[in-house]
Amino acid sequence: MESTRKKILVIEDDKDIRDTIVYILEEENYDIIASEDSKILKSIGTHKPDLVLLDNWLTDWKSDANGQQLSKELKTNPATQHIPVIIISAVSNIKEIAEAGMADGYLRKPFDLAELVDIVKKHIN
Repeated sequence: MESTRKKILVIEDDKDIRDTIVYILEEENYDIIASEDSKILKSIGTHKPDLVLLDNWLTDWKSDANGQQLSKELKTNPATQHIPVIIISAVSNIKEIAEAGMADGYLRKPFDLAELVDIVKKHIN
């Protein structure tokens, strides 16, 4: 029987933050796929997440692409545009970054754990 639990893709290069997000969301009964870099997006069709939590600054990125650009790629691709994307960042202009990236929402670091759960529940039914 296939799991009816919602699947969340977490892309965060900071191990402590990634581990915290994974722990909290697993406690909320979500299936989590965690990655320290954006390469996992190449196989997004295989994973079929219900939500993507995306760090805005990924240290692995060799080009100028960041969370904002990755989000925009997901949102302009007919195969992935239905997947809600939440950008996570400590920058002060996170709202503008999320809007420019066509993201469905944003979460400012450092975030409250309840805030994390709330924004996930808001975008996943």
